Amino acid sequence: MADWGFLTNHGRALLCIAHDPGVRLRDIADLLGITERSAYAIVNDLAAAGYVVKEREGRRNRYVVQTHLPLRDATVRETTVGELVDLFVGATPLRVDAVPANRTPRAPVTAITAG
Repeated sequence: MADWGFLTNHGRALLCIAHDPGVRLRDIADLLGITERSAYAIVNDLAAAGYVVKEREGRRNRYVVQTHLPLRDATVRETTVGELVDLFVGATPLRVDAVPANRTPRAPVTAITAG
């Protein structure tokens, strides 16, 4: 059976950036299991579409996710990027003691890797 996932590499890269706005392209590539060139192209796609704004900070880039924008998917047009980010990354870290006994805490964004 072929490997597949629910999120595209663009979505997963956006979540990496939301989790760490100073993330390097090399780190995005490693987390997603893609080449650095592919990570560069994906981040450029996100920036060209307006979902991410690049800011130069010394020798590195810092990214700002435009959370107010709607998702591109026509089936979820009412949902914003910020709502997606909050779902996967969370506005605040989830404490284990805040999780009901019958549920497990959600995995951090770094666990959203290939497959």
